[in-house]
Amino acid sequence: MSKLQFLLQEYAPLLSSIDESTPPLFGKMNVQQMIEHMSDSVQIANGKIRKVNTQPNEVTEKMKAFMMSDRPFKDNTPNPEMPSIPLPVRNSTIAEAIGELKNELRDFENYFTQNPSTTLTNPFFGDLNFTEWIHLLHKHATHHLRQFGVILPTNA
Repeated sequence: MSKLQFLLQEYAPLLSSIDESTPPLFGKMNVQQMIEHMSDSVQIANGKIRKVNTQPNEVTEKMKAFMMSDRPFKDNTPNPEMPSIPLPVRNSTIAEAIGELKNELRDFENYFTQNPSTTLTNPFFGDLNFTEWIHLLHKHATHHLRQFGVILPTNA
């Protein structure tokens, strides 16, 4: 299964399998806050939220090299774009939050289908094309699944 297929077809069912009372193994977000955080991240990848990268080029290049590797994000990786206290949830239910995320992922695929040679800026990893965004979103998704103890299939 490709990383894009995983994001579009397998990710939501895995999120749905997490009981809402499951405490995180690391980090401060609850299950729904994490899902909504992922929707926000996908909105950067689909062009709905525009970001700039203000880091020096050499820092961005090193971060992008890590991002494109198969090494996972470390537990408690700091994100300077996030508040120290997680944002309150905006959806009424986890199911609604998952629906929002699924829509954002479809919009991501559609955006790059219509704009195949475009790059969009990630505030940490710089300008990313479709393939790079898929890799980052997959890495980010598996990081947060691991946060709630979800064991991934070996082909994910």
